[in-house]
Amino acid sequence: MIEKKITGKVYVDKIENPKTFYVVHPYGMSLLFGDSQNIDFNNNFLDYSLNLNKIRDKHEWMQAYPNDWDSVLLELYNNHMIRSEDNHDQKDNEIIELNTRINFKFNRENYISNKKQILPQDCEIVRTDKKIYKEMTGTVIPGNFWDTAEDFIKYGIGFSLISNKKLASTAYSAFIHDDKLELGIETMSEFRGYGFAQMTCSALIDYCIENNYEPVWACKLENIGSHRLAEKLGFIINKKIPYYRLSK
Repeated sequence: MIEKKITGKVYVDKIENPKTFYVVHPYGMSLLFGDSQNIDFNNNFLDYSLNLNKIRDKHEWMQAYPNDWDSVLLELYNNHMIRSEDNHDQKDNEIIELNTRINFKFNRENYISNKKQILPQDCEIVRTDKKIYKEMTGTVIPGNFWDTAEDFIKYGIGFSLISNKKLASTAYSAFIHDDKLELGIETMSEFRGYGFAQMTCSALIDYCIENNYEPVWACKLENIGSHRLAEKLGFIINKKIPYYRLSK
């Protein structure tokens, strides 16, 4: 977004020489970073987090950097925050839900030893083009991370698995920045359970290796499917960080 490859929103404490920043991706993911001791910004951010001014109509999933934000947010959110595992009867509005996000690190040796080399006879993996970009349906799809098919082709990369001439799975770059490429993956519901996600992601990881990109993977702690797939692809847990769901 900062590089203007996709549209989104950037909030700052002041236009000239800003110190604190909040960046919102159109998919609903966001990052809070910069000076954590900015009292005026923090107070306004609490109102924003609780959606008191009804600025947004969906949840936002927020990470904060660096980690000195963690104690600041715990104090700022105070009685408005619950942990995701806690049962609660409170209404969803004006509540911040504290989750855990897992960041993985790619292990090339693990990837090579786990890699599935052979595609089923009726399958092929192709480069994701504009037609596939528009056909792919689901939640974690390229269309939710890129403004247009043209932008995706220009700035991104993807590979798709075709089974019996039907689109089954697509692995793609959610973003590329410097030498980092974050993987996104979606498999059509009728094709789940066949290992297609691993095969499709392998094509994208091979591309990363060939082009000197570091593959990036992250997911919510509760997303067991994503966690297991990451391990099959050679990723290992690097760190666990707080992950906040802001009210809608």
